[in-house]
Amino acid sequence: MARKAEKEKTKDGLKLKIVNPNAAGIDIAYGEMQVCVPEDRDGENNRCFGSFTCDYEEIASWLKACGITTVAMESTGSYWVGLYFFLEEKGFDVLLANAKDVKNVSGKKTDEADAEWIMLMHSYGLLKPSFHPDAAARSIRELARHRDNMLRSASKEVQHMQKSLVLMNIKVDTVISDILGKSGKAIIEAILNGNHDPKSLVQLVDPRCKASKETIEKSLEGTWDVVHLFELKQSYDLYKYIHIQIADCEAEMDRLLGEYTDGCGTDMQGYTATKKRVAKKNAISFDAEKHAFSMWGVNAMEIPGMSLGALAVLMGELGSGFTEKFTSAKSFCKWCNLVPNNKISGGKLLSSKVPKQKNRVGQVFRLCANSVKSVKTGLGIYFRRQKSKGGHLQAIVATANKIAKIFYTMVVTKNHYDESKVGLDEKQLLERKIIMAQRTLDRLNLKLSVAQG
Repeated sequence: MARKAEKEKTKDGLKLKIVNPNAAGIDIAYGEMQVCVPEDRDGENNRCFGSFTCDYEEIASWLKACGITTVAMESTGSYWVGLYFFLEEKGFDVLLANAKDVKNVSGKKTDEADAEWIMLMHSYGLLKPSFHPDAAARSIRELARHRDNMLRSASKEVQHMQKSLVLMNIKVDTVISDILGKSGKAIIEAILNGNHDPKSLVQLVDPRCKASKETIEKSLEGTWDVVHLFELKQSYDLYKYIHIQIADCEAEMDRLLGEYTDGCGTDMQGYTATKKRVAKKNAISFDAEKHAFSMWGVNAMEIPGMSLGALAVLMGELGSGFTEKFTSAKSFCKWCNLVPNNKISGGKLLSSKVPKQKNRVGQVFRLCANSVKSVKTGLGIYFRRQKSKGGHLQAIVATANKIAKIFYTMVVTKNHYDESKVGLDEKQLLERKIIMAQRTLDRLNLKLSVAQG
């Protein structure tokens, strides 16, 4: 949402106040950059530049010659990234605005008009800057996102392996929960090594498997097509290679996080690791819990539903100083897209919907909320109460909002997670229900006695 304009008194009455007199606006595109400065700075105040590095140098030189100190641009895909960091390194105060905030009025749309519009809005202080972590945290963020992309690629290869097995009428996925588990890997490797005997393959299955050996043996009777075996081998080799790359990526994340958190100067004497069960599948190989404590001074793993993978994402997306840019827990939750956007006209509430824009931090808190839906904690009770009122989706958003507020408050106050402040426990809720039921029963008995009398 755009900011409100400031006004100043003049001889001609109230007028909009220019907050940033040395402001420029840039309309971003893939192949060209349209840059606009105030009219009094240059005879040709609206220029078009290329998108190569040499063009970035030319833009910076021209802006400095025009006396520009602050620049505004809209977030268009990933085209803004290069110019944004380049100008930031050159000493400019760069503001990245949401595309919705800089939307021009309807009519003839041109790059020149868009650049001028952005410049004018920035001059009057009408643009709200988007949040970005510091440079060191951005490197961690890029690696965390890269890891997520590789995990998605690995899951696609698992689907390809399942397809190859099904096409050979091998239904092992119906009797084994995870074909890339210990038993599944052993069977696939044996098949690729030429062992196609179901009686021999069934011996590789873990004895703890719930399905009987006869059923598993039947599921391993396939057609053994040469082409499908080749596809299976290709997908399996690619799956293993991707996981090698994921391990290398995690090692680099661990190194960068170590360098980053060393500069935070956190006293580690108060650190105590939680005893949470950590999922083995796609688990983070480094100690994200310890890194998070070094970054924020609190152990966010104490929050129910929080995981090591979630901490890795939060560290990259937020950095250490995010509480300085968000003045309150409410503003933080709003940025996470966990607060309904109320539309009011004529004093009436027209709609109240949560924005659909994706926010990685908000998605992390939503996943945390989904994981506490059945646990016997204050957050779990809160989730089930919200679900009884408005359904599953509303409960997810409401619980994610509460988790985000808890996380923000913990980082700001440097306090531990306090379960007593989350809400009522199961026993208190039961006692309250009993009291309410007793009051209802007393009212009914009173009405019955009056009617009989």
